[in-house]
Amino acid sequence: MNLLESKAAPLNKKQIKSHFIYHSIKRIFDFTAAICGVIILSPVMLVIAVLIKFEDHGPVFYKQVRVGKNGKRFEMYKFRSMFVDADKMLTKLEEQNDVEGPMFKMKDDPRVTKIGHFIRKHSLDELPQFLNVIKGDMSLVGPRPPLPLEVAKYSDYDKQRLLVTPGCTGLWQATERNDVGFSEMVQLDIEYIKKANFLFDLWIIWKTIQIIIKPNSSY
Repeated sequence: MNLLESKAAPLNKKQIKSHFIYHSIKRIFDFTAAICGVIILSPVMLVIAVLIKFEDHGPVFYKQVRVGKNGKRFEMYKFRSMFVDADKMLTKLEEQNDVEGPMFKMKDDPRVTKIGHFIRKHSLDELPQFLNVIKGDMSLVGPRPPLPLEVAKYSDYDKQRLLVTPGCTGLWQATERNDVGFSEMVQLDIEYIKKANFLFDLWIIWKTIQIIIKPNSSY
């Protein structure tokens, strides 16, 4: 199935709000699964934390302000995969952006640490976001939460990504990932929002687990 055959039609906000049963069940599932994830994966998270600390003695975790549902800002948690103060180097690297549009991605980002390369490739840097899910800032599945600077450049069409709770993973990450640009990512997010249901979410989670084991084009 070609997920990018045509530009997705605008979303129906009333239709999204009408799926309250699905969203209620999803919240219960998210909360329960996130707590189980923290418990089951705590040994893995401990090893990652030790390796990050051992490499450069900097902070283990990284907090970054992101934009969530309806434009609400929150702090998203990740394992630190870059050198300390990496954000200050961003302006010098913007011309080397590998993605078109209001999103920065660089395949050979010099700011990434040695352990950072590994955990980013296998999406393990995202594990602390279980805490965001427990808090209700994020869902397990949904559009990735953008940076405020990125949202400032969004068109009205792009802003439709913000109509639902952002996710730790989504249709973009589970399928095309960095093989497509920003506009295609937005299309995939909007297609997900239109088709969202519990079985679709489980399929995306399963595909994400496969990618953690056998990475796709993540960097």
